[in-house]
Amino acid sequence: MIDRKEVIEFFDSCAPGWDAASERNDEVINAILDNAGVGPGSRVLDVACGTGVLVPDYLAREAACVRGVDISPEMIRIASSKFPQKNVGFVCGDAMDIAEGGWDAIVVYNAFPHFPDPKGLIAHLSGLLAAGGILTVAHGASREEIDSHHRGAARHVSNGLMPAEDLAEMFSEHLDVTAVISDDRMYQVAGRKKNL
Repeated sequence: MIDRKEVIEFFDSCAPGWDAASERNDEVINAILDNAGVGPGSRVLDVACGTGVLVPDYLAREAACVRGVDISPEMIRIASSKFPQKNVGFVCGDAMDIAEGGWDAIVVYNAFPHFPDPKGLIAHLSGLLAAGGILTVAHGASREEIDSHHRGAARHVSNGLMPAEDLAEMFSEHLDVTAVISDDRMYQVAGRKKNL
């Protein structure tokens, strides 16, 4: 079982070098954000936002509002110092405690294996979407690469990454699944909130 205190300590210790260590593939990130429905006027909730690595991408797509949440105080401190824009804000806390809804896009990027209750997280975040909003869980690498990476220093704060088909099944309990991708470049499951 993942211990919340250990997760906070681990990511606080990683925060100072996070941006320098972050690898990105712009083509993959654009595909992820296309599938996430991020575009002009979007209200975006970035769950486990870290130092805000995707915030410039949201802003480049003319998102109206970006809110980042992360359990690590150091990650949030760094993110807050990088983005003074009025339409960008950060909250230090547990994603399961978020109460504000009405999000057009909720993005969990490069973070999903670190949540102790994946099923509960999907259920909670699905409930925070606006009608027609999209929840996405994505990684900018293959499932095999992510699992290999997490067998190293992060093994005590990671559950491993479940097969995309299993995650899609979890999504389908709450959302209409719109993307299931697991290949040598990326991993993504996305689902749209049903219009009731």
